[in-house]
Amino acid sequence: MSNKEFPLKLVEPSFNSSLTDLIMDLDYLRKKRLVGSTNPLVFFQLKNIFHTLESVGSARIEGNNTTLAEYIEVKLENEISHDPSIMEIQNIENTMSFIEDHVKDAPIDRAFVSEIHKMVVEGLPPPPAGEGDRTPGLYRKLNVKIAQANHVPPDYTRVDDYMAELFAFIKNEGDFPKYSLLKAAIAHHRFVWIHPFANGNGRTVRLFTYAMLVKLGFNVEVGRILNPTAIFCNNRNNYYQYLSGADSGNDNEILNWCEYMLKGLKDEIEKIDKLLDYAFLQKRILIPAIDLSLERQYITETESRILKIVVAKQVIQARDLKSIFPGKLGAEVSRQIKRLLDKKMLQSESEGSRKYVIRFDNNYLLRGVIRMLGENKFLPENEKTY
Repeated sequence: MSNKEFPLKLVEPSFNSSLTDLIMDLDYLRKKRLVGSTNPLVFFQLKNIFHTLESVGSARIEGNNTTLAEYIEVKLENEISHDPSIMEIQNIENTMSFIEDHVKDAPIDRAFVSEIHKMVVEGLPPPPAGEGDRTPGLYRKLNVKIAQANHVPPDYTRVDDYMAELFAFIKNEGDFPKYSLLKAAIAHHRFVWIHPFANGNGRTVRLFTYAMLVKLGFNVEVGRILNPTAIFCNNRNNYYQYLSGADSGNDNEILNWCEYMLKGLKDEIEKIDKLLDYAFLQKRILIPAIDLSLERQYITETESRILKIVVAKQVIQARDLKSIFPGKLGAEVSRQIKRLLDKKMLQSESEGSRKYVIRFDNNYLLRGVIRMLGENKFLPENEKTY
């Protein structure tokens, strides 16, 4: 066991290193203007799916065995669950929404991180019975051990000082902006190294990292999906191995950790940004999802034909569907549209509008969309789908 202490500092990679190339590539992606062909209403639904995926993945790293498919079924039922495993994931989802709503105008400081922690452990029984914390939002007042790790977190009497140092490190504007992503990776490790809370540190640090990335300009509110947990949950052993290496305080090991994290982030961003290309989304995700829903008799043949027209055009009006109902009055087309609105397979483009886009966060289509995302490698390799 080791509790080696070492100073928190910005470790600079050499100019010709692969890590420097990664930082430059990510800086380009951060500034890249996201102009995709996917309708924002459709893209927002995809973003919600990846929020769910992020939340399930973060809980799974900590030993929660709930699968994405199982959690989706709970969401589709739209009922309040008292299952602690489900509540743990719901807490993470709620915290992600809180971060997106507040991080732009709030500093990432003790109050902000305490609020994240309180939301993460809310309503959960504390150890050993569950994944809660007896003192939500408060730094630990006892010494702790990290399961399956050689590192022993610092004595609880040092936590306040170490966390104050970490927040100062994050907001130090004297560092060059080009190092901001490097700082985010170093801050993730340092948070785990400190282990400031009695429980819930893993879930909290991944949300802390999400907040830093959003604040650094990966603007999820204007069309980017960000799923940093996918970096870690694809191979939990690699995650712990690189963290453990950085626990030594050795500069090269810290840079190895940074490269691991930032490479994973770049790969995830490039992969998920493909969903902005509507031709790809239509061909590889939406049309196959409709076919699967028809095959499983979640939807009817008529509904399938209507939805495929909606997908082809992205935005439709009643007249676009007349070819499906030759000789029928306009009232029949309107009834079909209302039926799909009631079943939440269509939504109005705006309030009161008679233009419509597809909606797939429902019992009829969501399973198929999840299945197609899995088949096209948008989900972790070990994630079971429908």
